[in-house]
Amino acid sequence: MGSDVWEEEGCVLDVEAPEGVFSGQQLEFSVCPEDAGTRMDMFLKNSCPDLSRSYLQKLLKSGQVDVNGRQVKANYKVSEGDTVKVAVPEAVEPEIVPEPMDLDIVYEDRDVIVVNKPKGMVVHPAPGHYSGTLVNGLMSHCGDGLSGINGVLRPGIVHRIDMDTTGLLIACKNDMSHTAIAEQLKEHTIVRRYRALVHGVMEEDEGCVDAPVGRHPTDRKRMCVNEKNGRRAVTHYRVLKRFRGFTYIECRLETGRTHQIRVHMADRHHPLVGDFVYGPAKCPFKLQGQTLHAGVLGFVHPRTGEYMEFEAPLPEYFEKLLEKLS
Repeated sequence: MGSDVWEEEGCVLDVEAPEGVFSGQQLEFSVCPEDAGTRMDMFLKNSCPDLSRSYLQKLLKSGQVDVNGRQVKANYKVSEGDTVKVAVPEAVEPEIVPEPMDLDIVYEDRDVIVVNKPKGMVVHPAPGHYSGTLVNGLMSHCGDGLSGINGVLRPGIVHRIDMDTTGLLIACKNDMSHTAIAEQLKEHTIVRRYRALVHGVMEEDEGCVDAPVGRHPTDRKRMCVNEKNGRRAVTHYRVLKRFRGFTYIECRLETGRTHQIRVHMADRHHPLVGDFVYGPAKCPFKLQGQTLHAGVLGFVHPRTGEYMEFEAPLPEYFEKLLEKLS
């Protein structure tokens, strides 16, 4: 099975999902005095921090959790000395099928394909999204002509952008090109420039955020500036236009950490408009996720050695939003 790092703005996928790590194992815990009286769902959450709460709930409902040999439910309260066993089933890799799609292909040759991804499209299959992804469309368009380094769930995929981020993404048609593009991502030599609309009026015309990004200590679905456990993350930005209460900016990635632009801008008190994870709960506009567009992508072609750069225009919703603010 391939690897996964869940990086939004694009980087090599290189860490397995937690559930996959425990596939086929039986986890066993003994209840300590301080845990006595705790509900089973909370006990499991505290004992298995690498497994998501929703996944643990599924294990409880399917009878994969027992106490002293007896199956229990989520509201069971553990007692001191209880032996809790959690049976993690073998991971079953679903079959991913090709789906004909009207892909916006910006460039294609025998080695690489550059696609302008629309808002709302997931890049590769994952729990809850096994169809309608970019991979399903690429499999239909390219047939067997996609690299296999990242496994059957992510053929051709060497980096990704988030579901509600629009713009340019490169996929690879063979392992040679995949390895070469992955190396460029690792060395931070691929050019990636994004357009974003943020809350507030930025005073400085340009700047740089150099702050490590890592997993949030209590919410595994969020990232944050994490000085202790984060990885170095650098975002360069410049103001394109100021509006009343908002700023239109361009961001250039030096690194590509999970949700990097979104986390960095929120940390500077300028969260992206429409970002309900890192920004305000209420948005003044009707939007589907963050206003973030991967507008420019540049790389050295893996076969010819020629530098190539592509640009994708702002999506219609973004253009209309800027017009409304002008």
